[in-house]
Amino acid sequence: MIHTVLTDTWGLKYPIIGAPMAGVGDGALAATVTHAGGLGMIGVSAAADPPWIATAAGEAKKETERFGIGLMAWNLARHPEQLDAVIATAPTLVSVSFGDYGPALEPLRHAGIAIAAQVGDVGSARQAHEDGIEVIVARGSEGGGHGDDRVGTLPLIQGVLDAVGEEAIVLAAGGIATARGLAAVIAAGAAGAWIGTALMACTEALTSLGARRRILGANELDTVSTSVFDIAQGIPWPPEYRGRAVANGFTARWHGRERELAASAEARRALRDARERDDYDSAFVYAGQGVGALSRERRASEVIEEMADGAEAMLRRW
Repeated sequence: MIHTVLTDTWGLKYPIIGAPMAGVGDGALAATVTHAGGLGMIGVSAAADPPWIATAAGEAKKETERFGIGLMAWNLARHPEQLDAVIATAPTLVSVSFGDYGPALEPLRHAGIAIAAQVGDVGSARQAHEDGIEVIVARGSEGGGHGDDRVGTLPLIQGVLDAVGEEAIVLAAGGIATARGLAAVIAAGAAGAWIGTALMACTEALTSLGARRRILGANELDTVSTSVFDIAQGIPWPPEYRGRAVANGFTARWHGRERELAASAEARRALRDARERDDYDSAFVYAGQGVGALSRERRASEVIEEMADGAEAMLRRW
């Protein structure tokens, strides 16, 4: 069994936390990841309202009391009710990332909830540590979905561990989709892995049939870090946080032409219509460069156990 500060402090069987993925991970996926030996998380979208949050958390609580929830810091200024709703569900961990997480810290601490934050550079990791963040997630540019795409996982995790690794729980994220990936970051000194893409084709995920087919047919070269899907939907993500997605016809047409896209009502309609048709030649599916490791639909428990047990065997052999 792999023992790290994450497993020993939190009583986890495996040093794995399922990344909060809006539109992919609800209470069912979170509960399954927790039952498998990690810690599952629920992803809250920018538009999610308190009833949705309560329902998703209630679904997780039917199976386990241990789960986490992920929030987007930039969105809390517009929708502070999300934080109140999350606190009311009493999760084990809340991730507040991508923007100023400061206003959320005191309410979460007052409620006795552990806090995580994703960082994309060493300076941000130092600041998070100074701010008392318990779990610092070094998220490299290989990661799926939104984040800082300037630094790859390997140089980032080395720098973050050197900066704060002796004093904080540091997790690695981005491109970790197999036992080899988990073994590599554990060997480097990370307390565990924060995984998302590896869970996207699981039976418990909310991923649609069309999106699953797109994911399972993609390889490590088939993703792009882009803002075109946010622009076309009118979602005001800060420009420094782009989203890594599986490339398709929409990115081929509009990536690099963002100003024109912002003025194109036709493009916005086309994206909306494609999503309604489950047509991922145009609609988006966010996924990291680890997507090439996915070859078939599996249960989340199978993914977690295979990754963790395989990593342990490799570390012993090495």
